[in-house]
Amino acid sequence: MTTGGREIEHGYPHLDTVRAAVHALFKRLSYDTVSTFGTSVLPVDVAFDETEDLHLGAQRAARAMVRQLHLPDARVVITFREMEHAANVELTAGPEYFIELNERFTKHRKDIGAALAHEVMHVYLHRLDLAFPGTRDNEILTDTAAAYLGAGWLLLDAYREHGPFSQKLGYLTPEEFGYVLAKRARFFGEDPAPWFTSPQAYDAYTAGAARARQDLRRPPLADAGWAARLRYAKDRRAAQDPRRAGRPPAAGEGYAFEGLSPLRVSFPCPACHQRIRVPVRGRLQARCGLCKTLLDCDT
Repeated sequence: MTTGGREIEHGYPHLDTVRAAVHALFKRLSYDTVSTFGTSVLPVDVAFDETEDLHLGAQRAARAMVRQLHLPDARVVITFREMEHAANVELTAGPEYFIELNERFTKHRKDIGAALAHEVMHVYLHRLDLAFPGTRDNEILTDTAAAYLGAGWLLLDAYREHGPFSQKLGYLTPEEFGYVLAKRARFFGEDPAPWFTSPQAYDAYTAGAARARQDLRRPPLADAGWAARLRYAKDRRAAQDPRRAGRPPAAGEGYAFEGLSPLRVSFPCPACHQRIRVPVRGRLQARCGLCKTLLDCDT
């Protein structure tokens, strides 16, 4: 959590890890299971009435997160205390859930749902036995999974900047949250834009969506831009020349040519980032074997 006017990081410094996290979700859960998360937690499920008891309201919001992530229905124990981080969760075999929240949330109830989204996702991933090595990458996995599985839009909505006051929950940048939410929106056909109460969160979502659209315009996808298509054609000619076979394309292009007869090209699926391999033979359609996305290609 970043508060009190400290500088908030922007841009896409964790993009490779975010993409790896989306891929890991599909690999671990399968297309069929991911598809069961088509509806996000709704604003009404985590909203606080001014007259509602703090602990009862927090438990209600936590149960909404438990339901969203298809976890077993069990007792939720929530306490508030002074602490450095936004929240903490006890990762046990269950079935109960023990969550500690920073006492600042007693005065900022609006963001309790966001903090709970991250912590309950920790429980989900722990019971799924899915983790990345290292604390930083594992926290990025947690934020990415929360956003992709329908709970993490609240983490982006908790991002605000008002004069000297700034706040951000989670480890992703606001734009990275927007990127993941845009990926989710395209996959499920569910647009979270109307739910944002923070203008800065909406702007970050818009920026992230623009970055996500770039993934759809990388060759050999048919919607690739003109300049990218020229680079791809040049790399394809080089790959077809026996004297230059095996020479990789320019760094960062994402695609790679393999073999000579027949020549094939591999590239990351723009939805789940699984590597897809197709023959180099002009226009064709390819279906990702992991997330089932149908892609128009011009190889």
